[in-house]
Amino acid sequence: MTLIDPHTPRRTELAAFLRARRERITPEEAGLPNRGRRRTPGLRREEVAELAGVGVVWYTWLEQGRPINPSVQVLDAIARTLRLDSTEHNHLYRLVENPSAPLSASTYPQPAENQVILDALTPLPATITTTRYDVLAFNEAYAALDPAMALLPDSERNVLWHLFTTDERVQPLVDWEREVSFMVAQLRAEFGHRVNDPHWTGFLRQLSAASPRFAAMWARQEVASPTPRRKSFFTVDGDRITVTASSFAAASAPDTKLWIYTPDSPATAQRIEDLIDRYRRRGPADMLTTGLRTGGGR
Repeated sequence: MTLIDPHTPRRTELAAFLRARRERITPEEAGLPNRGRRRTPGLRREEVAELAGVGVVWYTWLEQGRPINPSVQVLDAIARTLRLDSTEHNHLYRLVENPSAPLSASTYPQPAENQVILDALTPLPATITTTRYDVLAFNEAYAALDPAMALLPDSERNVLWHLFTTDERVQPLVDWEREVSFMVAQLRAEFGHRVNDPHWTGFLRQLSAASPRFAAMWARQEVASPTPRRKSFFTVDGDRITVTASSFAAASAPDTKLWIYTPDSPATAQRIEDLIDRYRRRGPADMLTTGLRTGGGR
């Protein structure tokens, strides 16, 4: 990776962020003995370095904004020492521009009322995603439609990653090529606003390495704008249902959307309600494995 000039705004911001987070933690909170009054609040640099298991000079350089390139493991150790929450932890990755930083779908913590809204939309499947297709929240109807997604850890819930890397038998889309091509084209249009964002470039690099199909589709340079569209899904039993997917801007965080899937007929609405009932009784794991045993899926 190319070294970053220590005087760039990003490095200046990193230095200020680390210093502010260090100064808010008392020695007692960090498990250190209280040695009397201090000239400055919070932990000293050498204490952060010791607790994180890194060199004092090295940490000092990092906090001074010098052009060094810490590993993910070192960043995580510093984040634990400074007690960073998930948003602060992601902010640290962004400031350092580490290309191997782990993917995270929890960049934007969701307020509790968002889940209330999603649940109130049941039996309509609904989800909140980022413009990069990280799934931040969803309701039971959405989980019943795609139980494989519901089984993933929060940090791994990304629609494109799911569609390009998981077993074809649990892929929910009927017209996979058409729908995924459109999603990648939307991703390309959004990326135009974020070409210098390390979270985006890191995500694209990792997904391209994991999926040659994605890499080939990304190389087409196609762009598209989000629009309501009809799309068909396989249920866990192999049935097909069709819905209209509509997106709305979500006010809780930047770059997030509320997606609602409206059934195309009363029969489809009833099929979704049956899936929700099954999800509540059996859970996503049993739904998925039962469907595969009985010939469901593709």
